[in-house]
Amino acid sequence: MINIPFDPNIISTGSFTLSWHGLLSFVAVAVAVFLVARWAKRDGLDPDIVYNTAVWAIAGGIIGARIVHVADNWHIYRQDLTQIFAIWEGGIGLWGALLGGALAGIAYALFSKYPVRKLLDLTAPALLVAQSIGRIGDIINGEHWSKATSMPWGWYFTDPDSPARIGAQRYYGNPEQPVHPAVVYEMIWNGLVFAVLWKLRGRLKPEGSLYMVYLALYALGRFMIQFIRLDPPKLFGLQEAHMIAILVMAVTVPFIVWKTRFKSPEEAKPGEPKSGEPKPREGRIDRRERRARDRERAKAS
Repeated sequence: MINIPFDPNIISTGSFTLSWHGLLSFVAVAVAVFLVARWAKRDGLDPDIVYNTAVWAIAGGIIGARIVHVADNWHIYRQDLTQIFAIWEGGIGLWGALLGGALAGIAYALFSKYPVRKLLDLTAPALLVAQSIGRIGDIINGEHWSKATSMPWGWYFTDPDSPARIGAQRYYGNPEQPVHPAVVYEMIWNGLVFAVLWKLRGRLKPEGSLYMVYLALYALGRFMIQFIRLDPPKLFGLQEAHMIAILVMAVTVPFIVWKTRFKSPEEAKPGEPKSGEPKPREGRIDRRERRARDRERAKAS
């Protein structure tokens, strides 16, 4: 069996605690924004569009993530409501981050007349990378309680502050009971979905379809893996994440079946403007380069 010995906290002094999950969640977001901006530039979009939208998506993601986590663990937070705002200590709901971030980002992009569906397609693979980085924080923190297993890849947690150790004691009467590494299963699923999305990049129409495929596949995997986790059941024996996954698939699967199609070879050529798509705003760097070219042409003439 695998021993996870890590202290879940980087800093814990007085009333301030910084968890590994909090730090790696920040790293995950930064990596996602970097990747989307890079891919956007390759596809002829101004990276400023990505940065501007990301600010709102990150804010919406943080709010959504905390709402889902607190709702799922209300029996804990109702005892001390001030802990609802202590997000630096860890404790976020990934579904809340994904959906809250998407809603806020889409709203801002629509208001700014950005190419929303194109941005969603660019974001989908990056989100899977970010999710897996964040899940490393979950491993260190031992945040998710899972079913016991006798398989050789089962793990147990030995740090006295690890939530997973507390969970093993509560459910099995043994703080070092090996359990399924459900977080690792999800990371493996994320890798498989990433490979599928990478293969489908630029091949689906209408735009936004790649993002729908991402949501549907992630929801499918999360629904299955959730049966191994020991989150509190909410309705008909299903956990909160189960119900969100069902709702997501209820929206995305019909869209994929009735709307999504493969592009012809001519349509799949990158870099060509799409009819009816808003023209991306010109960034400061692009404006300076354009003005320099204009001055050089004026001198030459």
